[in-house]
Amino acid sequence: MCRNIRCLHNFEPPTTDDEVREAALQFVRKVSGSTHPSRANTPAFEQAIDEIAEATRRMLDQLVTSAPPKSRELEAAKGRQRHEKRMEREVRIRTASA
Repeated sequence: MCRNIRCLHNFEPPTTDDEVREAALQFVRKVSGSTHPSRANTPAFEQAIDEIAEATRRMLDQLVTSAPPKSRELEAAKGRQRHEKRMEREVRIRTASA
């Protein structure tokens, strides 16, 4: 999965529409292979973002869970730890192959 797309379900405070749109944008960028569409493709790009954001919001509003809400700060800290471990592994691999 694209590392830039974050989990949006079950957060306190709830996920905002801006966060949903950002995830939709990242998805469309990944699928299209383009971060900035040409002028000719901009309408299709924007329509896809709008439709994916709408479907995502609808899904998030319908999901149910008995788990306690997650904290954005705690999830961000976990993400930083995973990133640091990945970087340490890469350094070990590069060092071992040098």
